[in-house]
Amino acid sequence: MKVTITQDNCISCGVCSGDCPEVFEEDDSGVTQIVEAYRVDGDPTVGDVPDDLMDCVQAAIDSCPEECIQIA
Repeated sequence: MKVTITQDNCISCGVCSGDCPEVFEEDDSGVTQIVEAYRVDGDPTVGDVPDDLMDCVQAAIDSCPEECIQIA
């Protein structure tokens, strides 16, 4: 599944990386990004995530107060 992050809306709350550390992490400034293993062309805002992590990603989406994470 393709996952995207709108970093401009991220408030660095850490909820997504807490809910789904397999997919999400914070960069040096605290903004959410996709972990390197799943990045598309090195882009930290776009990931190609295995379907078996769908529940984890959905939990992060549901918990994000700014709705920064989308499944495309």
